[in-house]
Amino acid sequence: MDKEIIKRLIVEKQTEITSVKLMKRPVELESKANYVFVGLRRAGKSYLMYQHIQDLIETKQISKEEILFINFEDERLASIKAEELGMFLDAYKEMFDCKPLVFLDEIQNIKGWEKFARRLADVKYRVFITGSNAQMLSKEIYTTLGGRFIAREVFPFSFSEFLNYHGVLLEKNWEYNDTRIQVLKLFRDYFYFGGFAESFEINDKRSWLNSLYQKILLGDIISRNEIRNENAIRVLVKKLAESVMQPSSLSRLKNIVDSAGTTIARNTLTDYLKFLSDANLVFGISNFSDKLSDKETFKKRYFLDNGLLNNLLFDPETKLLENLIAIDLKKKYGEDLFFYNKNVEVDFFIPKERRAIQVSYSMQNDVTRQREITALVKLAEYYKLDRLDIVTFNEEETLQENNLTIRIIPAWKWLL
Repeated sequence: MDKEIIKRLIVEKQTEITSVKLMKRPVELESKANYVFVGLRRAGKSYLMYQHIQDLIETKQISKEEILFINFEDERLASIKAEELGMFLDAYKEMFDCKPLVFLDEIQNIKGWEKFARRLADVKYRVFITGSNAQMLSKEIYTTLGGRFIAREVFPFSFSEFLNYHGVLLEKNWEYNDTRIQVLKLFRDYFYFGGFAESFEINDKRSWLNSLYQKILLGDIISRNEIRNENAIRVLVKKLAESVMQPSSLSRLKNIVDSAGTTIARNTLTDYLKFLSDANLVFGISNFSDKLSDKETFKKRYFLDNGLLNNLLFDPETKLLENLIAIDLKKKYGEDLFFYNKNVEVDFFIPKERRAIQVSYSMQNDVTRQREITALVKLAEYYKLDRLDIVTFNEEETLQENNLTIRIIPAWKWLL
């Protein structure tokens, strides 16, 4: 690797980062900690590092020259090996006399990167790392990093961040003035096209999202994991999209994929689902009432962004609504989020919070209304519940049933 190229990259990034305009996201970082940011491609991991750098410079805690930022997706670094990573520090020391803050962007493609990161932390460099692969947080890497890093999962913009981006400020009683009209209009965009900030100013959002999806599928999943049966994993993703809202066992998923004319082994299916999860394209939640041995094989699976899911569906509204609520709950509760399916079906259950949520696009149909309310009431007979919600697209009501208060609330309001 040519050290002159590395020096050029260092200076380019120092200039770029300090000049780029950002919409600041709500994130607090420890002043002395090292971080690993992991999340879906284009979710904003790099921009969180940019934001932190700009904050440090604005508050005069560092100067521009104290930034050592390397983007490992730069084609000029395509051939670099783990044993050459030390050249970045060597090149920096030849240019500057200060000790830098080190930012390693999308480093997951460099096999053995974690040993370099640990060495930096051991000699008291402050280090920030991003990656698009959840394997970066695997048990093996945690062992190597030895507790020296704090992990943060980064998601696309929330609905409140989306409103903030578009200049909509939610003041007191906003639901009863003209702000409500703006919120409803913007909610439709967010509902169908998701929270990738780069897409907000693009007119042809569907094409942009399709391009991103192909990049994730081809680069982060198929190429990285050396998948030979490309058609099989494409069929699997499509069937997962169509099956959002439905709990699926491995056997059912295998039968669905096989019926599409692409036969795969059960072990291969398990691997493919792991690859999709590692790339942060999909996530699963388990049935709370299942035995521990069944929790990994019987799941409801959702997509990390509504725009990517919408890209794969026809007539998508009911699936998009439940997916949107799943994303929000995943951010808040992580591994403490479940669904419930034993004598009664409830879409989302958070036992730690004594909270249950049903999702129904509309409650106008009497049969639908009775089904959703009855499910919550029955679950409350098994577990003490403090909060019961039914999230709709645009209907609102509060009702009492069996001494329980149930809120029927539109998604745009629930998300805020």
